[in-house]
Amino acid sequence: MDNLGKLFGSQARVKILRLFLLNPLEVFDIAMVSEKSKVSLSDARREIALLKKIDILADKSFFKEVSTKSGSKKAPIRKRAQGVQLKQGSPLLMPLKNLIVSETPLNRGEVAQRFKTVGKIKFLAISGIFIDAPESRVDVLIVGDDLKKRSIETVLKSIEAEIGKELSYGALETSDFLYRVSVYDKFVRDILDFRHDRIIDKLGVE
Repeated sequence: MDNLGKLFGSQARVKILRLFLLNPLEVFDIAMVSEKSKVSLSDARREIALLKKIDILADKSFFKEVSTKSGSKKAPIRKRAQGVQLKQGSPLLMPLKNLIVSETPLNRGEVAQRFKTVGKIKFLAISGIFIDAPESRVDVLIVGDDLKKRSIETVLKSIEAEIGKELSYGALETSDFLYRVSVYDKFVRDILDFRHDRIIDKLGVE
């Protein structure tokens, strides 16, 4: 359990608070909170009840896409559901945001460790939400050989659950990345020329 988890007495509570504080206009039901925060349904239900009781969350109805059978195929339909949303105007929001959102749950070493099984990493940079640079093209850029897309997405989902926000990323094979650097590709330059933190750099690109 990280320091915030110790302070609040519950790692699940910290994950759920991050989810709502970083997505202040979104409405989530209990199942969605459980899935996105990677906590059990019972933990999600308990923490949401507590956060509603202290006026941080409020009930909100919304339309949710659900699958239904139409002949032999499943067709999604929109159905009204009951969820919860961050309660705007609560005096606790700003102090909580300053405390929780500013405390990144993963340090540089932990991020590198998470991605070590996704391929032969040659370059790994973080930006965006990790360094408070919302204008960044991506939150994570991964460059390497034999990259495994499914493994990358699995790692990203685990990090998203801890951070509370969906991450944008780029994953490039080394040869493609170096070619893009050589031709001043806009996507690559938009990352390298602006604020970012190089966690792994075996390529020495500028």
